[in-house]
Amino acid sequence: MPLLDLAEQVQQLRTLARDFETLHARVRDVSYTPGTNALRQISPLLLKAQDLTATALFRLGALDSSAYTSTAGSRASLECLTSVVVASSLASNDLASALYANPCEGAALPGYPADDASMRTARHAEAIPKMSGHLADAVHQLDLSATGCHYVATGITRDLAATREGAVSAQRAAGPPLTSAQYDALKSLALGGGRLYESSQRGLGVTRVATDDGTRVSIATFRALNKRGLVDRDTSTSLFRGQKITVTERGHQALARPCPAATAAPPVRAATKPPAVRGARR
Repeated sequence: MPLLDLAEQVQQLRTLARDFETLHARVRDVSYTPGTNALRQISPLLLKAQDLTATALFRLGALDSSAYTSTAGSRASLECLTSVVVASSLASNDLASALYANPCEGAALPGYPADDASMRTARHAEAIPKMSGHLADAVHQLDLSATGCHYVATGITRDLAATREGAVSAQRAAGPPLTSAQYDALKSLALGGGRLYESSQRGLGVTRVATDDGTRVSIATFRALNKRGLVDRDTSTSLFRGQKITVTERGHQALARPCPAATAAPPVRAATKPPAVRGARR
């Protein structure tokens, strides 16, 4: 799926919402006289409504064919934008219906009586309520279109924020990357297993880790892995008999990530004597 600048899409949707609001005000405040005047006043409104419908449909297609569809919550935004296409299409239909209800001022067919002032007045009086009703419906649909665009823009912004927050939370939960020694120890425990022992040396309890494949794992490394929830131990068994160490699900997920590169130890500088001491004794 192509990459799409969603921040730009949000801005374009808000612009589209303002365009719907502007057209909403124009239709609401339109002033006309039935006949040729009404045709000239309403026709531009119909063309603008059709243009905005095409724009909304274009925005819908762009979002539907983008990677945004894999974002949680995107379906609601797409459905809302679809409703905008419907509402703006209905507004166009209402404006067209107002023109259809508008009495045209052409000449009558041969053999029919010519219009006089009273007949035109009667036809206008009959058309005005119908035209006003269609225009009022168009105003309502344009209001829904503007509101829908604002909802979609807000929804996309919210979805992106939630996605970023989730990524940050996952990164925090994962903690800092493993060191090379921690990764090797975790890999050894996952493949061959190991046990945690405690023995007495010179009257002191010494805890150590023994792996089945012979990999050396320091107690500090084990404690670091255990603190991060990457390994667990069977506390139902005595440390003197050996507590079995297992790698947790989080530990296996950590192993699925690339192995960290080993960091080279800084070179050890040879110890030197201060100048005042050097040569003090011969």
